[in-house]
Amino acid sequence: MNVALIGASGAVGSRILAELSRRGHAVTAIARNPDKIPVMPGVTPRQADVFDEIGLAQAITGHDAVISSVWFTASDPAILIGAVRRAGVERYLVVGGAGSLDAAPGLRLYDSPEFPAEWVTEAKAGGAFLALLQKTPDIDWTFLSPSALLVPGERTGRFRLGGDSLLRDASGKSSISMEDYAVAMVDELERPAHARRRFTVGY
Repeated sequence: MNVALIGASGAVGSRILAELSRRGHAVTAIARNPDKIPVMPGVTPRQADVFDEIGLAQAITGHDAVISSVWFTASDPAILIGAVRRAGVERYLVVGGAGSLDAAPGLRLYDSPEFPAEWVTEAKAGGAFLALLQKTPDIDWTFLSPSALLVPGERTGRFRLGGDSLLRDASGKSSISMEDYAVAMVDELERPAHARRRFTVGY
């Protein structure tokens, strides 16, 4: 596919970029500083600002799908969605957050005692992004939430998928490597199974 990846130089974005390249996709790697984009097969760096809707739309026009991997508090979901709509790209996949997942019935993870206070603002901004997507019927969007712990690690290709509830392993730990998160994201790109929905990935 011809894919535009917004935030391609970030911690998660760079893993998604590597996975897309590994699988032979053509990728426009969008970043504020394209010099940070590593040289990879099929990858074309491009500069764009996430707060410039018109410029961003120009950068993503003509692609089969857009993936965005940006901090929620360092972007505006209305601008991102507006750029996708303006560009006429039908598929939009979003690197989501874990905070808006249900930790228990009726309890969002970001409202639970275990959630770090310093991440609440970012997590709630992610929840607001998801809520806005849920009111966007004209775009085929998908929001992929990681587990509570999303860290650099191994690409194993072995993980579980879930819906709106936080996934935990037998010991109660909720985690996924950035590398396996990227696998799940590109799997969804290639074999869509969560149209206009949020899903989650974890061990």
